[in-house]
Amino acid sequence: MKIKIILFIALVFCETLSAQEKQKDSIRANELSEVVVTGQFEPQSIKKSVFNVRVITSKDIQNLAATNLSDVLNQYLNITVRPSGTSGRSTVSLFGLDAQYFKILVDNVPLINEAGLGNNTDLSQINLNDVEQIEIVEGSMGVSYGANAVSGVLNIITKKTSKYKWSFSVSGQEETVKNEFALFDQGRHIQSIKGSHTFNENWFVSIGANRNAFQGFLDDKKGIDYIENDQTRGFKWLPKDQLNATALIAYHKGSFRFFYKFEYLDEDVDYYNSTVQSGYTAELGSYRYAEDKRYFTNRYFHNLNATGKMFSKLNFNVSLSHQKQQRDVEDFRYYLFNKKEENNVTVKDQSMEALYSTGTLSNFFSDSKVDLQLGYEAVNNQGYSLVQEANNKLSPVRKRLENYDFFASSEIRATERFSIRPGLRFSAQSKFENQYASSLGLRYLFDKGVELRGSYGNSFRTPTFEELYSKQIFDGHFFTGNENLIPETSTSYEASLKKMSTLSSGLQISNTLAGSYLNVDDRIDMALARFNPDMGNPEYEYINISKYKMWNFSTTNQFKKDNWTFNLGASLVGISQKIENQIFSSDDKFLYSFNLNSSVSYVIPSWQTTISAYYKYNGKSQQFIETTSAYVISEVDPSNWLDASIRKNFFGDKLEATIGARNILNVLNINQTNTSQGVAHAGPSQIMLAYGRSYFLKLTYNLNL
Repeated sequence: MKIKIILFIALVFCETLSAQEKQKDSIRANELSEVVVTGQFEPQSIKKSVFNVRVITSKDIQNLAATNLSDVLNQYLNITVRPSGTSGRSTVSLFGLDAQYFKILVDNVPLINEAGLGNNTDLSQINLNDVEQIEIVEGSMGVSYGANAVSGVLNIITKKTSKYKWSFSVSGQEETVKNEFALFDQGRHIQSIKGSHTFNENWFVSIGANRNAFQGFLDDKKGIDYIENDQTRGFKWLPKDQLNATALIAYHKGSFRFFYKFEYLDEDVDYYNSTVQSGYTAELGSYRYAEDKRYFTNRYFHNLNATGKMFSKLNFNVSLSHQKQQRDVEDFRYYLFNKKEENNVTVKDQSMEALYSTGTLSNFFSDSKVDLQLGYEAVNNQGYSLVQEANNKLSPVRKRLENYDFFASSEIRATERFSIRPGLRFSAQSKFENQYASSLGLRYLFDKGVELRGSYGNSFRTPTFEELYSKQIFDGHFFTGNENLIPETSTSYEASLKKMSTLSSGLQISNTLAGSYLNVDDRIDMALARFNPDMGNPEYEYINISKYKMWNFSTTNQFKKDNWTFNLGASLVGISQKIENQIFSSDDKFLYSFNLNSSVSYVIPSWQTTISAYYKYNGKSQQFIETTSAYVISEVDPSNWLDASIRKNFFGDKLEATIGARNILNVLNINQTNTSQGVAHAGPSQIMLAYGRSYFLKLTYNLNL
């Protein structure tokens, strides 16, 4: 069946190319002018890039009425967004590898979270209020971006200029949460404001703020003030309130440019315990209460970047960034009869502070056929975590992790058609042995708009702070980190064939056929390490125990004619994972999944209206999970996701209205098999994917002078 699917997709692709050969071909002008920066020596057109860069435009973000990165990536092929209603976090999985292997950058600088730098980032905490475009490169990017860029990188490019002297924008968005909505107490309520000023041809400043108030999703829960102890108190999806603020000052003169960017995040997540307890005092009489929590997260992001020329020849690009993200936890007792809080205690739970700098020099040679880039990266991470040791003892752990990297890459234009890009990185690590990454990229331009790209890369992933130092020891449970972990290493191969043409009918077509292979050794996982006969309990810890292999075969296709744009993509992914602990091991056979995405948009110029729809199918997936006696295959059911919107401008683009629906197919949960601890009793459980169908209305007022 899998072979038939591959042959069918290949046949469709070849037939499309054959039909296009009969027409007069030309490269689309807008594709030629589309500029990307991720993995490039200098900003350049996407066609000239050796890497296969995919772009999510600001128009896509507008059509989806997306306010955070999670809203956008739900529709991206090969990416699975993993939301958690119980923690409020949303992370990303690419090719079956979780967020620790996928690096998220803002203007080429990795974004911090309370557990790391650039990885395992909560997508819901990344605001899109001032985003120009989002660039994604799949596959190993270890030479360009260092540790943990194993499965790919995502680079958020923010706006730094404006064609207007003054710009002012204010918007409000109201959204239902399934069938729950009220102006203040239910639903999702988003407000944003931003302004910018171009002083002259050199100076530009902007400032903005965004508030996203998610009032939680009840579903079958009864809310905060429910007094019965039947496990229905609280919320299915936790209430969350976010405030984002940004500021930018930019300067350019000739070839010299610099900007300073500041971002601030304040997030509050409320957890209401489903267990209701009873008590009695002479003062209160009989009363009921619950032990609740609040999670407070704050992030500061500073980035200073400068680009220009040295000695009238060399191009330089230097960034210096200081970032900190901290999560505090407030525990309190909530009395249900009088609705009062007592015994409020707030402690610092996790934090990460980073001083980061990266820089490059390029354009060493006068010969335009050869370019050399030399670069460095310096990372100083100060991590903190509150761990739970035996006898319910809480202990703070403070550790510093550093790395100092040097890398070199060359781009050789052997001919007008053929480009070669080798690269090498050396990473001096404070905690681990020194690491290396290497890559080789190839690009060949055939006649009639056909582009062939290929790449090889090896990279590494360093253990996270949690994998090294975490501890959770309580009530017969034993889960710990492991300071003796070693970095994972990976090798990847990729190839893609792209055809772009315009038929005599005016139909513009872009087809891409791609394949990739990824191998990860010494993969880190939580596993059974030993059995403690004195305690009578199994003890689990993070160990370098598994091997991971993945191959991916995908196609993306775009068709554009007049005011219509249609996109269709499909991928078949096979994953093999060999896992071993001290007692048993898993099979290493390949497990397969099929994914599909599509979008369509239609512009009505006379009405200043855009109608859009986005669809994604995540096929059935399989994975090995550990039970008490064996590794067994767990299957996750397929799911479908459909969004649609209508966006219209009024009064010369001063007012913009977007109305639409997310998750039109009303997906909430999907089944996963064999998730219980004992194989004999293995049964299905539910994975929360979403809170059902929601409707939104967004109004934006723009004033440009």
